[in-house]
Amino acid sequence: MSGPEGQAVDPAWPHVVIVGAGFGGLAVAKRLARAPVRVTVVDRNNYHLFVPLLYQVATAALSPADVAEPIRHVLGRFPNIRVVLGEVAQIDTGARRIGLSTGETLSYDRLVVATGSTSSYFGHDEWRSVAPACKSIEEARLIRSRVLGAFEEAERDGAADREALMTFVIVGGGPTGVELAGSVAELARYTLTSDFRRIRPETAKIILVEAGPRILAAFPDSLADYAERALGRLGVEIMTNMPVETITEEGLTAGGRFIPARTVLWGAGVAPTGAAALLGVKPGPGGRVAVKRDLSVEGLEGVYALGDVAACPDEAGKPLPGLAQVAQQQGDYLGKALRDLLTRGRSAPPFRFHNRGNAAIIGRHAAIFDFGRYRLKGYPAWMLWAIVHVVLLVSFAQRIRVSLQWLWRYLTYRRGARIITTPVVRGSG
Repeated sequence: MSGPEGQAVDPAWPHVVIVGAGFGGLAVAKRLARAPVRVTVVDRNNYHLFVPLLYQVATAALSPADVAEPIRHVLGRFPNIRVVLGEVAQIDTGARRIGLSTGETLSYDRLVVATGSTSSYFGHDEWRSVAPACKSIEEARLIRSRVLGAFEEAERDGAADREALMTFVIVGGGPTGVELAGSVAELARYTLTSDFRRIRPETAKIILVEAGPRILAAFPDSLADYAERALGRLGVEIMTNMPVETITEEGLTAGGRFIPARTVLWGAGVAPTGAAALLGVKPGPGGRVAVKRDLSVEGLEGVYALGDVAACPDEAGKPLPGLAQVAQQQGDYLGKALRDLLTRGRSAPPFRFHNRGNAAIIGRHAAIFDFGRYRLKGYPAWMLWAIVHVVLLVSFAQRIRVSLQWLWRYLTYRRGARIITTPVVRGSG
């Protein structure tokens, strides 16, 4: 095995262990590639997941292979990087060792925690089984099966609960909820219109429920208003000031009103993974790990955290949002900083986030982009959103596949991933 400039990988080189191969962890690893540093990337999955497009897997626009790429394929060409499949069971920051669920123990000189986030049900985890979120491939496939399965069940002769079967409620008016609602509406109104004989999919009710006074609270009013109008043109009904009280197999109660719906989807909140507990530190804002401006964890020598799991302050002292672009920039910064520190002994200046725009897509020709001083909406924002997301995919093959899928979908209104992999049986009706 050879390292940088053809050298053999030296066991005496500093060892950096990266937990998590999301946007941030992968960026750190790539920055350390071919440096005189041993790198071990640990992830419980063998693939990097492009979470921003996962909702398109859930709504049959893309297949799982379009948004997931094997980690070994991404990093395999770098001899100084080892990939380990496993889940971290314990971290001993004093001894600088981590224990994996497989029984393997890894010693480190520097530890990078980039384990991302999971869906949050705000203390109501009993809703998880009846209102799946969209944070993993398994959840996306479950959502796709439930949505498509609802139409199949409504098609049955004598389906007594047909109206409830053709009602789809999405909880949460942030970007995830808006994108899910718009994509389900397009699926029903365009893709499925000629597939059934006893029902008219275009008459399905898609309801977006938001606890706050308006959707897309993180965006300026003008962009949120545009998104609301665009959703309205797709037939999505928006209900604001409707905090969810209960969710069951029959529907949900929000704001004192019961909505019969056999398919409820969750897009209301996220929470960091349990990294703070593993590290033995007190959780910071939002349950995240408190880090300094250089992404080092407060009170722990040689430990860093980034992305959704880290509460990193900006120049004004406010925690940065949990966005893919934040994790990507932090990963690039930390990888370069560790390379300079471990090979040249040079310290890096504090991390600075450069906002490249916050976006949400509503549907065909309809998206919004907020750059702070500048704003885009409609067709230009939709095109920019597509270009940015294709560029951010980790492999060239993925970029080609997704581009061709979107082009085919644009020209034909068809979606090729309409496969039910998890049949849902709700009774005979």
